[in-house]
Amino acid sequence: MNLIQETPEISQFKFRATNKWQNGTYNQATVKDFYGALQEDDTRDPLVFNIDEPPILLGDNKGANPVEYLLVGLSGCLTTAMVAHAAAKGIELRSVESRLEGDLDIQGFLGLSQDVPVEYQEIRVSFKIDADISAAEKQELVEMAQKYSPVFNTVSKPVTVNVGLDNA
Repeated sequence: MNLIQETPEISQFKFRATNKWQNGTYNQATVKDFYGALQEDDTRDPLVFNIDEPPILLGDNKGANPVEYLLVGLSGCLTTAMVAHAAAKGIELRSVESRLEGDLDIQGFLGLSQDVPVEYQEIRVSFKIDADISAAEKQELVEMAQKYSPVFNTVSKPVTVNVGLDNA
């Protein structure tokens, strides 16, 4: 923490992912390198994510679909933020579980109705926390998770996303 306060630019990170369409609704996304702590880091093996749709949405179930990955990312980030801040406060957690559910009307995705939003209309998250703390302290951890989760804040507030063509 002191190092970041003394050298704020060390806190700047750039995370990356690549995606390649395979066939049908099946894609493979890969995560490997990132920039952080003033340096490139390519030390981990590539992490490959299979992305597909269920048969009812014309896929072959080769992986979670993109909106499910969004829920997975949100659950992991909220939990990581909660656990990190609980540890910083000296709170010992035995377990943390979460359940996420989102409402999506695919008429928007399919372009069948301009009146139906393409995005999730609502996402609900519930936590089960096992620790020797009060219900109020558990609620405080849930609020802290929301405050400090980059994914939660990305999906709950407007963020600029620039999409273009790679001319290479």
